[in-house]
Amino acid sequence: MAVRQRDLIIIATCLMMLIIVPVITMTLVFAFRYRETNKEATYNPDWDHSTTLELGIWAAPLLIIIALGAVTWVSTHQLDPYRPLTHIDERRPVPPGTQPLTVEVVALDWKWLFLYPDLGIATVNELAAPVDQPIRFKITASAVMNSFFIPALAGQVYAMPGMETKLHAVINHAGVYDGFSANYSGAGFSHMRFKFHGMSNEDFARWVAKTKADGTQLSRDKYVNLAKPSESEPVQHFASVAPGLYDAILNRCVEGGTCRADVMALDATRGKFDPSAYVCTASNTTGLDAALNPPAAAGDAVADALGNRRLVR
Repeated sequence: MAVRQRDLIIIATCLMMLIIVPVITMTLVFAFRYRETNKEATYNPDWDHSTTLELGIWAAPLLIIIALGAVTWVSTHQLDPYRPLTHIDERRPVPPGTQPLTVEVVALDWKWLFLYPDLGIATVNELAAPVDQPIRFKITASAVMNSFFIPALAGQVYAMPGMETKLHAVINHAGVYDGFSANYSGAGFSHMRFKFHGMSNEDFARWVAKTKADGTQLSRDKYVNLAKPSESEPVQHFASVAPGLYDAILNRCVEGGTCRADVMALDATRGKFDPSAYVCTASNTTGLDAALNPPAAAGDAVADALGNRRLVR
């Protein structure tokens, strides 16, 4: 995906250069040719129009804009980070039945937490994945908005507290790549860096086994301490993760309280507010005039007629 995004930028730049370069060149040429001291240049002060020149001036930019718009439109949909991958690279489609590796990403102050729900492990400031294996990132943040960015893998995607963004990507070559936050988030922002390891299937299996053997347990209490602001946090491995930790982080209820998903579900069951039950309208005020002007002894009738309704002027 990163290569295709690079190619899109190059194509767009080249298309724009088709206008920019000739315009700048002609500006310099005309300024030099028709300078005041050049007596050999044709002087025609009454010239004001050329149909051929007008067609060229407007047709060339129009054609470039059409081409640029078409390329951008198609590429934008193909490179949508929420869209599951259909190809490993330009020539190889994703084999049928291939399951992506799910990685849950949490931007903390000022470090990165990576959870592997299918493997039951987690890491801090270190990410690994097999080569040519589709990866499905689920991204959120603990407190401050950040931006998850591995230039060799794909474009940046924002991480926001209480929200989940997604990114589908794949790494095609083994190696160690830089990852970092591309959005300023406070004093420790410059230290929000990590290494992404692209590995063979065998090396990745060994990395997972080592993480399970050497790591500790990531409980909710340990996460609360981990989420406290800190800078230049060393790499940490966790052999197990508290059940439902990522969902609790996403729904802002790690330390207790009602999760946001439960609040939204409760709101959905309450139905829509119907103001007609509380506000007087033309359809529900029959006989109200008589109730508003009763005999002196019939004051109680006013209250009975109004009930719980409120008059709107």
